[in-house]
Amino acid sequence: MLDIEADVREVFADGGPLARKIPGYRARTQQIELAEAISRAIRDRGTLVAEAGTGTGKTFAYLVPVLMHGGKALISTGTKTLQDQLFARDLPAVRDALGLPVTTALLKGRSNYVCHYHLERTVGDGRLASRAEVAQLRKIERFAKVTRSGDKAELAEVPENADIWHRVTSTRDNCLGSDCPSYRECFVMQARKRAVEADVVVVNHALFLADLALKDEGITDLLPAADTVVFDEAHQLPAAATRFLDESVSSHQLLEFARDAIVTGLSHARESADWPVLGQAVEQATRELCLSCAAVDKLPGQRSTFDQLPNLEEFGAAVRKVIEAVHALGRILAAAGERHPDLALVAKRGPDLIARLARWTEACEGVAAAPGGAQAEEGGAPEVPAEFDDGWVRWVETGNGHVRLHTAPLSVAQAFSQYRPAGQAWILTSATLSVREDFSHFTRQLGLYGAETGRWESPFDYATNGRLFVPHGVPSPQDPRFTEGFVEALLPVLAASRGSALVLCTTLRAVDRVAELLQEAFRERGWEWPLFKQGERSRRELLERFRTSQHAVLVGSASFWEGIDVPGDALTLVAIDKLPFAPPDDPVLDARIRACKKRGGNPFFEYQLPEAAIALKQGAGRLIRTEKDWGVLMVADRRLVEKPYGKLLWRGLPPFTRTRSVEDVEAFYAQRAGAA
Repeated sequence: MLDIEADVREVFADGGPLARKIPGYRARTQQIELAEAISRAIRDRGTLVAEAGTGTGKTFAYLVPVLMHGGKALISTGTKTLQDQLFARDLPAVRDALGLPVTTALLKGRSNYVCHYHLERTVGDGRLASRAEVAQLRKIERFAKVTRSGDKAELAEVPENADIWHRVTSTRDNCLGSDCPSYRECFVMQARKRAVEADVVVVNHALFLADLALKDEGITDLLPAADTVVFDEAHQLPAAATRFLDESVSSHQLLEFARDAIVTGLSHARESADWPVLGQAVEQATRELCLSCAAVDKLPGQRSTFDQLPNLEEFGAAVRKVIEAVHALGRILAAAGERHPDLALVAKRGPDLIARLARWTEACEGVAAAPGGAQAEEGGAPEVPAEFDDGWVRWVETGNGHVRLHTAPLSVAQAFSQYRPAGQAWILTSATLSVREDFSHFTRQLGLYGAETGRWESPFDYATNGRLFVPHGVPSPQDPRFTEGFVEALLPVLAASRGSALVLCTTLRAVDRVAELLQEAFRERGWEWPLFKQGERSRRELLERFRTSQHAVLVGSASFWEGIDVPGDALTLVAIDKLPFAPPDDPVLDARIRACKKRGGNPFFEYQLPEAAIALKQGAGRLIRTEKDWGVLMVADRRLVEKPYGKLLWRGLPPFTRTRSVEDVEAFYAQRAGAA
């Protein structure tokens, strides 16, 4: 057997293939060791959970052994942007350096590809919301005639979030499949065919997890079989898996199903049924369902757990009535489906809606059957007995005349791990997977028991190039004056850094207030620096403006804590308001906390603290992206240094020099300015 590990070392060595082909490449011990560990895991068909600090070069560290071992490989990334970068830049660079005849393919979810059938229907329909949409449609029409992939990311002239894309792409519900007149030219099918034939397929977590969710429903795979699967940015997987295994059904979906059935039935099978009556039955049942949830004492858009529903008996009856109405309409649609493909398409949606609603009837019946499952007292609040537990978390989102019912698994461990084929190697890597060198929180969430784990430190000199600053005098995070105190402590640091700052908040409300206070302070001090706030423009636009502006300050929340790469002097300060503990109104977290308490565990140390530690490491990771970067990480939450658990958090951060003195911070910036 060939010694592939030795060959891997040679590839990364000074004077090796990477050094000869890639400008600026130099050998790094951490990268070589990581690549060797990945190579062994591929050889042994094992599972490796690898934390690689910023600057380790983890992308090349997994690409080299994947390509050298051969076989079929799937590489899953955290975002479509990273997916495109990996496919277009990193993968070709390594393949060319190694000189291997490896074929590659890029595969995304169907909503990323133009659908010939729906494009043709939209063009023929002619009803669009604005002249801008008309112009966008013409561009898409021309694009569809010349593109090989049909990937909307290739058409930069039409923004990826433009509403027109919903009209010209397909979904599982409205795809005609092999009955489509454009089936042979279908971009989705062509992309899947290329993926089946390729050696290495680049996907994203959304597609991988969608494939997992479909397997859970017994539906044909979206992804081809593989010998090796690599998950980059693997820290996102537990939360992403929970989202993708979440089954939701909304009043909007039900009403849309009824409306589409009426329109389609009248258009193609008018004599088959009294379509308005059947559709109106679904609409009436849906309105009654909304009313059964309306008494929940929550603001619109807030979430209510199953046990907060005002009357479980009334709610259960309302759900059953919706199911009966959907079934009656769906049965007639299915019977008439041979008359026109559109009838069959609408009919397909009925069973899926019923299956999602059935999760709730199961729960209502389970509560009624369990001891204490009836009303506690006449007119009192319902008691959901603790004994009722089928492994699902249920919650309701209510709005103005709108309701959405959610069910999600209490744990994704079984679903994530059980569909892994025997003999398949799994590599999971990220800069943030452990809490003080302990991987158990991450591996337990995904059911990766027995996985090999390893950490490779960043090669950057954080002690010299960075400072961790926790200011004195800021009120406690629970104090109503905290945000004002945070901004007050931030201003002298901003003066020293002359902007170039990313301000990370834990809530959108804090983003608005911090931006407002900074705007006032900028005016008072005469600082004519650009101030950007999340929500003013798209995330991509804000980041581009931030990168290209001098002395800019960007205030953002959750989506800005990771995936941001701003090297150089454009970012020399990352300021975090509070420790990123998950919000207490998260129904899934709340259910997991209760389950942990029930079995005698400590949910703070088992769930809340590890999640906060990983999120804090992600936020801190925005500061230093290259060997030449430098700057200050400011955390205004004094719990980081004053609470016993704070030590677990700051010890998990890169080894910055720590200080609580603003004078030290000012001196650090002055020293850097003098050295420039």
